[in-house]
Order: sequence, then structure tokens, then C-alpha cells
Amino acid sequence: MKHIVMQPRTLLVGLSLLLMPFCAATSYGRPVALDNEIQGSAGFFHTQGAESGTLTADVSYGRYFANPAWQLGIRQALNYTFIDHASDAWLATTVPFLNYHFYGVTRDDRFVPYVGLFTGVVWNDDDATGILGPQVGGKFFLNEWTFLQLGYRYEWFFNRLRSGGLTERGDEGNHVVSIGLGFLWGGSRP
Repeated sequence: MKHIVMQPRTLLVGLSLLLMPFCAATSYGRPVALDNEIQGSAGFFHTQGAESGTLTADVSYGRYFANPAWQLGIRQALNYTFIDHASDAWLATTVPFLNYHFYGVTRDDRFVPYVGLFTGVVWNDDDATGILGPQVGGKFFLNEWTFLQLGYRYEWFFNRLRSGGLTERGDEGNHVVSIGLGFLWGGSRP
């Protein structure tokens, strides 16, 4: 079995490139009243030697109120599981959400944490059920209009789905971590 060893120089260059957007002195990270936001993230998971893999994708749209700390939006997510020698399974989630953003955490508002709630429906071609839960995260602004988002949400299901197997029990939920890229536009920007 071949082991991959990362050279210290490569690691240093990679970390420098990752942290570079956060070192500029310009203040970027504050949405203004009535800004629109679109955000997307995707991922793929396949365990070596396993007979299945999962593709996930999230797209969300949000709008900031007259007070830009509050954001109302909607998220559409898709979870598609590829299964060797069996039928694939998929789940879609459609949820409105309400987030509150905390400004002033960093001097230039480059990092803006948030907390929020969501509720909606998770469905597939065989079944549907309600979903609700809390979410937390942070937005790391790269410039005035672009940010990286790191988020966590916990999803409680009203009932277990018959197909797609969310959980063994209906009272259990999912832990979801997302990393995405977002863009702002509109509002009352000068």
C-alpha cells in the first residue's frame, strides 16, 4: 500500500493560499439592507471497498431585511445514493429558513457567524415527511460580494421515510455539515 506524504513546503503554500483572503485590510463582510444571497455546495462520499456512495448538493436563496442581521430564505438539497447491484435511492429536502447574523465579531466583519431555524419537507418518489431543526455557521467574506460558508444543521424528521432509509427510528435525525460558496447582490449598495 502506497502512503502519500505531504512535504512541509507544499503544506505551507496550501495553508498560505487558504488564509490569504482573510489577511486583507479592507472591510468586506457586511450585507446591506435588501441584499439577495445565493449559495451552493456539493460533496461526494464513497468508502473504499463499500458498495455504495452518496452525492449531496445544496442550493439556497436568501434575502436580508431592512436590518441586515435577519435573513429569510429557502434551501433545496438533494442526497443521491449510488448502490452497486441494487436500486439507487434519493431524497430531496425543501426548507424555508430564518437566520440571525452576529456582526462585530471581527473588526472588519470578514467573519460573520449566524444561528437559525428551518422547517420544511423531505421527500422522494415513494414518500414524504416533515423536517425541522436548528442551524449554526459562519460566513468568511473573500470580498464585498463573495463568501465561503461553513454550516451545521440537525434535521429532525416527523416520520421515517419508507424508501431511502433516513434512520432506523423515526425520532432520530441527521447531522449535516456543509461547506459552500455564496454571492450577494442588489440591496442598497453604493
